[in-house]
Amino acid sequence: HSNGASMFFLFLYLHIGRGLYWGSYFLKNVWLSGVTIFLMCMLAAFLGYVLPWGQMSFWAATVITNLLSAIPYVGSEMVSWVWGGFAVSNPTLIRFFAFHFVFPFLVAVFVVVHVMLLHEVGSSNPLGMGKMMDKIYFHPKFLVKDVVGFVLAWFVLMVVSVEAPYVFMDCENFIPSNP
Repeated sequence: HSNGASMFFLFLYLHIGRGLYWGSYFLKNVWLSGVTIFLMCMLAAFLGYVLPWGQMSFWAATVITNLLSAIPYVGSEMVSWVWGGFAVSNPTLIRFFAFHFVFPFLVAVFVVVHVMLLHEVGSSNPLGMGKMMDKIYFHPKFLVKDVVGFVLAWFVLMVVSVEAPYVFMDCENFIPSNP
């Protein structure tokens, strides 16, 4: 699961880099929906990072959730609500697991909205072609290319997961949390 998340973020960063390179940020609504998806993915990844409940996970949860205390007037109450008590503990872990489970479904909804917005305005292209007759349709050329890329990425993920499953993990996170 951890290796899959690492690969997901690799492709997400490549997608963002491609969007920056081709000037996709000029498509305001598409770009903002993409930024929302990115932030939601970061939150889901953080919630998942805490779930093994090792030393790194515990202290990451403590430090990051304490950032909420910087919000004036309501920060300390928000921290207590997220923790489910007065410190990071089992109720925090249960809440993080529940949110980690729900967030991918919310991300999927935003991805659909993102694609619909992109489909409405059309994607940015390096040549600036705007005529319909100059466009290349998604099916079959890009669909086949994407399927081949997906199969190759899946193969790499399987090889990494079988041969070196802990290569992208912090060794300190194998130490059980000891607050």
